[in-house]
Amino acid sequence: MSLKTKNYLIRDYQTRLGDAENALVISIRGMGAIETNKMRMDLARKDIHITVVQNSLAKRAIGDTPMKGLAKFLEGPSAMAYGGESVVELAREIVRWAKQVEKLELKGAVLDGELFEGKAGVDRLSKFPTKDEAIAKVVTVILTPAGKLVSAIKAPGGNILGIVKAIEAKLEKGETIAKVG
Repeated sequence: MSLKTKNYLIRDYQTRLGDAENALVISIRGMGAIETNKMRMDLARKDIHITVVQNSLAKRAIGDTPMKGLAKFLEGPSAMAYGGESVVELAREIVRWAKQVEKLELKGAVLDGELFEGKAGVDRLSKFPTKDEAIAKVVTVILTPAGKLVSAIKAPGGNILGIVKAIEAKLEKGETIAKVG
């Protein structure tokens, strides 16, 4: 392959990956064309893309980016999966497909510079909370004590209101109210 063609492919990989900082490396070798197309179409609906890469050129394309750790997994037939809401969402979808398609091999992933090796690593990554799920947990943790505080502050007022209502009901019936000593 000519140097011009190699440089073109490197630029193409860089363009496809865009500013993605996280991705997965998989192998779709041995998958049938129909399975591959079904998987790609399903993932494309979630803005997840799969690009079969030439390892040496892909290594140069990810060079000094946050994805440089993926170079370790670019051996043998390789494809890069990227896009989607987050790398966790991406891992969840790829793991779901790996359960359906025996030939789909999970080589590894990177999240914020941390490598997740092989099927076990990608599976572990898929169990992480997404950014939105993590934010929801933090908000819940922050708001729970505040809710308890508001309840504690409101409780004495609620008790007094109950006593006043009971006194009011007795007075409306014409009953006398006993003096509390």
